[in-house]
Amino acid sequence: MPDDFYCDQVLSGKTPVEVVLETDDVLAFHHTRPFWPVHIVVTPKAHVPSLADLGDCDPSLLIELMAVVRHVAAEVNLEHGGARVLTNLGQYQDSKHLHFHVNFGEPGASAPNAQ
Repeated sequence: MPDDFYCDQVLSGKTPVEVVLETDDVLAFHHTRPFWPVHIVVTPKAHVPSLADLGDCDPSLLIELMAVVRHVAAEVNLEHGGARVLTNLGQYQDSKHLHFHVNFGEPGASAPNAQ
């Protein structure tokens, strides 16, 4: 898929990532270029274009995806006292593969407890 960093790079193994949580169908990992001090990406392993265009995605995949998002967000909230969850569409979606950002902190700030 053109403009699909997740299929082209992450899921193919071309770009190594630090895994947070992985199931048979979903991968959560630390963003390769974090925008927030805590920045985790959660994405299905199968290609799903976006939240607005699910393609031929099996609905059970969305249930599993949201369960992983919930788990990761709960862990970030527990550890840091808050969490944001967002996804982008259209011109805001750089990679045309459904993914959620779970994050904490102010944009551009260093990670909590960073050396």
